[in-house]
Amino acid sequence: MADSLPGVTLVIDPRFSGGTSSAVATEIRVMSSFCRLRVAAVSSAMFSGNTAHPAIIDACEATGVTMTWDAPTIADQIVVLHNPSFLKFDQHFASRIVADQLFVVCHENFLRPGGGEGFAVRHCLDLIQSASLCRTRSLAPISAWNRKTIYDWAETIGNLPGWAIAHEDWTNICSFDLQDPVVHPRDRRGRLSRPGFEKFPDLETLHQIFPDTCEAVRILGADSLMADDVPSHWDLIPFRAEPVTAFLSTIDFFIYYTNTRWRESFGRVIAEAIAAGKLVITDPDTAQIFGPGVLGAQPFEVNDLVAKHIAAPALYASRVEMAQAGLSRFSASAFKERFNRTIAGPPAFDRKPGSENEDIYALL
Repeated sequence: MADSLPGVTLVIDPRFSGGTSSAVATEIRVMSSFCRLRVAAVSSAMFSGNTAHPAIIDACEATGVTMTWDAPTIADQIVVLHNPSFLKFDQHFASRIVADQLFVVCHENFLRPGGGEGFAVRHCLDLIQSASLCRTRSLAPISAWNRKTIYDWAETIGNLPGWAIAHEDWTNICSFDLQDPVVHPRDRRGRLSRPGFEKFPDLETLHQIFPDTCEAVRILGADSLMADDVPSHWDLIPFRAEPVTAFLSTIDFFIYYTNTRWRESFGRVIAEAIAAGKLVITDPDTAQIFGPGVLGAQPFEVNDLVAKHIAAPALYASRVEMAQAGLSRFSASAFKERFNRTIAGPPAFDRKPGSENEDIYALL
């Protein structure tokens, strides 16, 4: 029976501190049930030390999946490389990849708002291409927004030989326990993320979405704000200083905006907040990923939206429940179905509708 399961190796630098490692850890737990799964850990120049993210370590131990560091050759039927940006400071990819199908899961957007490159995209893809021997080599977007940035980036360079774009998104698996929304929402607002300039809007926007009229404001992962002169009613909590579930239990509105020069490619923390029964308000592009249950708005609209839903608890509850229903698209079973369609179908090939340059997505 085991021999009939597809052989899959996940490739990652497992020292990412944020959503990438959490997503891969969940993938390990889910994929180990229907694949002969291994994990190839890569030591890139992006990180120091040799300690993998605790969630990945726990997932490997819980499932019995072997994680091997810096193997000279990574060979399997299917190889899935997560977040190619970890190679942006490297001059070569030390491992050789041999596979029938190679998927590169694009956790980071290829372009930022305004058109700037999200990371050294061509450099990272060239390193992977030079180090891999495979029948098909595909980029796998993790959301519709992420896919758009890949299309737009490919259009700017005019040619991307040797790569295809997978027909279906390689979304995060969000198999969280769902909590009921509160019966009587209060003006208790918060947000969480790892620290980093790109994860936070400017102070003016933070003042706008977290005014002193709030009953409570809590920000988890606020390390970068602690040296600033911020309002006394903001409860600033260092990254990982409080469990996410405990943090989310203290707020009713999850208000999430990032630096205007950066955009979430998926937004795993949003899925966590939805599952915890919170009403989420974020920028319109990020909101689209999760459907109509998440409110897409400009920062100046946040206060009116909060007031509207506090005054109408039934509306608050229905909006949260709508968002929770939408999480079924990111369930473990939905992921398995997409995975099986992806590996069983014809070689991945996609082109932006109306694209004039058919060579951009040429297959190997």
